[in-house]
Amino acid sequence: QVQLVESGGGLVQAGGSLRLSCAASGRTFSRYVMGWFRQAPGKEREFVAAISRSAGSKYYADSVKGRFTISRDVALNTAYLQMNRLKPEDTAVYYCAAGDVLTTTEGYDYWGQGTQVTVSS
Repeated sequence: QVQLVESGGGLVQAGGSLRLSCAASGRTFSRYVMGWFRQAPGKEREFVAAISRSAGSKYYADSVKGRFTISRDVALNTAYLQMNRLKPEDTAVYYCAAGDVLTTTEGYDYWGQGTQVTVSS
């Protein structure tokens, strides 16, 4: 069992930056692959980024590639999503997830409660 708590969301102007954090507690953080997803109002939840246990492999949705960076700090049991050059269409609730299989689908075992990101135009 692992508990995930996201933070770092907020209101930002288009072109700005935010860094989301996902603090993990419980079982060993390093044994899990980590993912970030988001859900905009009226839309289904979608994949944003994922990172392997060693951080050697990273995957991004095409819509965020080149603007967002996923990372993890094993010593702090925390995963991050650095979001640059934000656009209004990035507005959504962002969720982090942990699991055993590195995937771009929602096949993760544990989910956080989400953090709201709002990008104004």
